[in-house]
Amino acid sequence: MDVDTAIRSRRTHKQYGSEPVDREALEALLDLARFAPNHHLTQPWRFRVLGPQTLAQLKGAGGPKEAAKLSRAPTLVVVSAALTGDPLQDEEDLHATACAVYAVLLAATARGLASYWRTPAVLRDPAVRRALGIADDERIVALLHLGRPVARPPVKEREPLGARLTFLP
Repeated sequence: MDVDTAIRSRRTHKQYGSEPVDREALEALLDLARFAPNHHLTQPWRFRVLGPQTLAQLKGAGGPKEAAKLSRAPTLVVVSAALTGDPLQDEEDLHATACAVYAVLLAATARGLASYWRTPAVLRDPAVRRALGIADDERIVALLHLGRPVARPPVKEREPLGARLTFLP
């Protein structure tokens, strides 16, 4: 699949097959994230693939409604950005980490996988951060849901480019 097709066909999936993404495929997706644009090559992104024990802790902390959402996909990855404390560098590193997440989403789409980028409130809970090994100098950017699609979500229309584009003199 070419890049244009991956960008135009990527969708947010909320239903997945039960089979987890195998480790080799998951590592290949996350490896591509390393090539996201990154000023000064600080490589701020951190990936944590949730195992059954950690997922159970997360579900318990989130309550029944969040537990149901966390049960949708068979593979979950927490993505965070390691920050330096310098406001300008931290802003750039957050954006770089977001680009890394998008690279994973596009690569998943190109491989026929379903994905969903979430930032649930439960990830801001100090006890959950500790359980995930998130340091105080890290900011959570995404909880990625990955797996096999069971349906194709509908296309949601975007505004035309002209509504958001200005050419300056």
